[in-house]
Amino acid sequence: IPESGHKYYLQFSTEDYRTGEDAGSCLATVLYPKKKSPPVVSIKCSHTKDKKEIQEEDKRLYQRIRHQTKPITGNNIPDSYGNIEPALEPVWALAVAGSSSIMWERSTETLGYFLAQVKAVKQWMRKDDFIEFDYTVLLHEMPTQEIISCHMRLTWLPGHPLKVKHFCAPDSHSRDEGSGAESGSAAGASAEKGANF
Repeated sequence: IPESGHKYYLQFSTEDYRTGEDAGSCLATVLYPKKKSPPVVSIKCSHTKDKKEIQEEDKRLYQRIRHQTKPITGNNIPDSYGNIEPALEPVWALAVAGSSSIMWERSTETLGYFLAQVKAVKQWMRKDDFIEFDYTVLLHEMPTQEIISCHMRLTWLPGHPLKVKHFCAPDSHSRDEGSGAESGSAAGASAEKGANF
């Protein structure tokens, strides 16, 4: 699109990252603006699971975390053999969801990211019903093969959007090192720049 950037039309299928089961298909448009800013994404998905089933899975995940008597902490998830302790699977699931907002913000037409590892995680005990974690995540940048370290604070309550604040270590070609409150959900995301944490 002259003066605006490149627009892509995509059709793809999704799968449950834990079980590998078919999770539905999506149609999307992605506009990469000429100016250095995150892509503009419009997406519509049909799910193989109904909304109630998804909400029940969220509730089970939440309850596993809430029933801990001590704050959850961990390092090197997965370990060097690709294993994740069963007790840390909920923490990994939240890291996958939260880091996707960082990857979305940093991605360009020529750079993409994958969550390589949770280097460290610590749960903050709160008086309200929300759960909160501090993460250090390592993102694998493609095609450069660089590993980018990001600090991420994640807050969540089922039925509410996941809130993510992050700061990534500077690298040679980054646009923006951090974000404000990043609210992520299947419906979309919004960002406010410049919050401190």
